[in-house]
Amino acid sequence: MTTETVPLDRRHRRRLETIEEVLDHAVAIMTTDGVAGLSLGEIARRMGIRTPSLYVYFPSKHALYDALFARGAREIGQVVSDESAKLLADLDKRPQRSIEEVLLDAAAVFVRWAVEHPAYTQLLYWRPVPGFQPSAESFAPAIAMVEASKQRFEELQRRGLIRAGASIEEVQRDWVVLMTGVVTRQLANEPQAGFDKGRFTSALSALIDMFAHHYGAQPSTRTRGSRHARQR
Repeated sequence: MTTETVPLDRRHRRRLETIEEVLDHAVAIMTTDGVAGLSLGEIARRMGIRTPSLYVYFPSKHALYDALFARGAREIGQVVSDESAKLLADLDKRPQRSIEEVLLDAAAVFVRWAVEHPAYTQLLYWRPVPGFQPSAESFAPAIAMVEASKQRFEELQRRGLIRAGASIEEVQRDWVVLMTGVVTRQLANEPQAGFDKGRFTSALSALIDMFAHHYGAQPSTRTRGSRHARQR
C-alpha cells in the first residue's frame, strides 16, 4: 500500500511546485510588463517548456489570473491580519497612543506592501484585464480582509479612539479610498520611487491626520511635525 501511494504523493507535490513556479514567473513578468502584458509564451520560455504544457495546470489565461489574484489576496490579507494583531496588542501595553499613531502604523504596512508588489496591486485593486473577474473562491480572502479591517475599526471604536457615532461601514469605505488612492497615484506617477521616497507615499502622514480628525474620538495633542519625523 505504501509503495503505491508514495509515487502519487510525489506527483501531486511536483504538480504544486510547478504551479508555484508558473505563478512566480507570471508575477515577475507582470512586474516589468504590467498585468495586461502577461504572456503564457514568455512563461513557457522561462521554464523551458512548450506553451501548451501550461494548460495542464491552468486551462486558460484567465484561470492563471484567478490563481494570481487568490495568491495576492492571501498575502496582503495575512500582512494586514498580522499588523492588526500587533496593533491591538501594542494598544494593550500603551493605551495612551493617539489614533493618528495607530492608523499611520497600519497604513504604512499596507501601502508599503502594495507599492512593493505592483503586479498584485494592479490585479487586486485595478481592472487591467478586460473580461477578467476573480472567482468567488479567489475573492474570498479579499472579503475576509475587509471584514477583519472592519473588526479592527470596531475595536478601536470600543476603545474610544474612533468616535462613538461614526459608522464603521463609512470608516472602512473611506479608509479603502484613502489607502488605494495613495497607492494608485504612487504607482501611476513614480513606480520606481518606492515607499520611503515617493511623492505620494510621503503624504500619508498628513492624510492620516485628516482621516483621524474626521473620525477620531478627540483631537490629538501630538504635533504634525513629530509624526512626519517618525514616518521618515
